[in-house]
Amino acid sequence: QVQLVESGGRLVQAGESLRLSCAASGGSISSYTFGWFRQGPGKEREFVAGIERTGGWTYYADSVQGRFTASRDNAKNTVYLQMNRLKPEDTAVYYCNAVSNYATGSGPFLPWGQGTQVTVSS
Repeated sequence: QVQLVESGGRLVQAGESLRLSCAASGGSISSYTFGWFRQGPGKEREFVAGIERTGGWTYYADSVQGRFTASRDNAKNTVYLQMNRLKPEDTAVYYCNAVSNYATGSGPFLPWGQGTQVTVSS
């Protein structure tokens, strides 16, 4: 079964950038639509970005539109999330998962990884 490992999160100051990676093992992700999710302190997990199988179509939640960019390299079995102009409210654990719809994030169906912590200080 495909396993996911997220990485790249760390403590940054507001306005800075980060690139998160989601590396898959145990199988190819080239046929999967992917989504990025985050869970802030005391909050439910929310869907923030999606990318279809070839990377040609993406979706972003209003809260990250214009600041975050999802991409993927199927040859490397990896999905990315470039996060620019970070805000304190972006503080969360970030997760990736295969989804059935890249615009809604519905139906995440792989085992969740451990996530990667992003902390944005003001």
